[in-house]
Amino acid sequence: MTQGSAPQGAEHEDPRRRIPRTDALLALPAVERARASLGETVLRGIVRAAQDRARAGEVTPEQVEDAVLGAIGDHSAASMRPVLNATGVIVHTNLGRAPLSAPARAALQDAAGYTDVELDLVTGARSHRGAGARAALLAACPAAEDALVVNNGAAALLLATTALAAGHEVVWSRGEIVEIGAGFRLADLVTSAGARVREVGTTNRTHAADYTAACEDGQVGALLKVHTSNYRIEGFTSEVGIDELAGIAHEHGLPLIADLGSGLLRPETVLPGEPDAAAALEAGADVVITSGDKLLGGPQAGILLGTAATIARLARHPLARAVRADKLALAALEATLTGPVPPVLAALRTEPAALRRRTEALAARIGGEVVAHDGRVGGGGGAEVPLPGWAIALEPELAPALRTGEPALVGVLSQGRLLLDLRCVPEEQEDALAAAVDEAREHR
Repeated sequence: MTQGSAPQGAEHEDPRRRIPRTDALLALPAVERARASLGETVLRGIVRAAQDRARAGEVTPEQVEDAVLGAIGDHSAASMRPVLNATGVIVHTNLGRAPLSAPARAALQDAAGYTDVELDLVTGARSHRGAGARAALLAACPAAEDALVVNNGAAALLLATTALAAGHEVVWSRGEIVEIGAGFRLADLVTSAGARVREVGTTNRTHAADYTAACEDGQVGALLKVHTSNYRIEGFTSEVGIDELAGIAHEHGLPLIADLGSGLLRPETVLPGEPDAAAALEAGADVVITSGDKLLGGPQAGILLGTAATIARLARHPLARAVRADKLALAALEATLTGPVPPVLAALRTEPAALRRRTEALAARIGGEVVAHDGRVGGGGGAEVPLPGWAIALEPELAPALRTGEPALVGVLSQGRLLLDLRCVPEEQEDALAAAVDEAREHR
């Protein structure tokens, strides 16, 4: 063999033989460090994926190690990513509804390990589950005699109609039989509980006499009042208020369920037409249902507030065990109620003038036009109520890069412009927003 020449057949060597071995890649220091946050199955999957790319010719064998390290750097234990919400929609269902307050996030962290969720540390005896959240709810809504927390609003309505009206009729105004997100119809939920929906009135007008007539045949288990939180019926309309409904229900020995949905425990001046739990209870409702992750500004939860006898009846039902809230939701709910104003209410109460000042300052940094833009409550609350404000108008071509960037940034595409509304963007995240726009422009 001539000096300096390649070994015979070397030019025909399969390059796949140079792909690093799995054990060698798993032994890399960066991979070892990643075991603190990623499991062995995930790490092996990343390694296999990089090796497969080399076998397919997408990368060279010498690039496999870098591919593994890059994938580990981009990988997290959970697939959900944080998003900057620049839509102006406060309770944005697709973005996870209510962002939690700092105390609620801290409470989640504390509750993630072992906790005294059902243990009295003083006596060592078993305690009442969610006692802290219950006490916080009763302090925030003194009109309630008792409270119960389940995993979401639909579960709360399911429990209430099952425990109070299974095998009987639930009397419900035809104008309130609503469909919410993803084609979910509340009437289907009620009938799944073994109750029968008895519609009264018409789409636009229901009268007290309609409810009274329905209660005469002895087949009714409960009366139901549902807040039409995601639409409005206007014009020639009529509905029966909770105070009058309560009189009819109690005259016939029946409970009145009021499903308010949107989560206000007390009146909110920005939304004077939105019902609240305290007013509904004072008007005579036996049980009121609200959501924790809407205008209350807390975690996903279904909250039932009512008379002591009614809540006790619900809590004793076997279904209550199946729909109970977990320790994380209980901890975050309590911290939301006992802490400062949560981000949802802060965004709702934002002054247009203050929002304009922030918007103009950031627009000057990133090169955008300031335009009028109405925010919205979202999440089935404050239907059709505009929240006057401002937004930064940018070139629409930036939207895809911003959605997939780091951090992810979601705005509104309207009339050929990308609008970034700062109502729901914390001031401390404005630098991150500006950097995301700069990076998106560079990529474009």
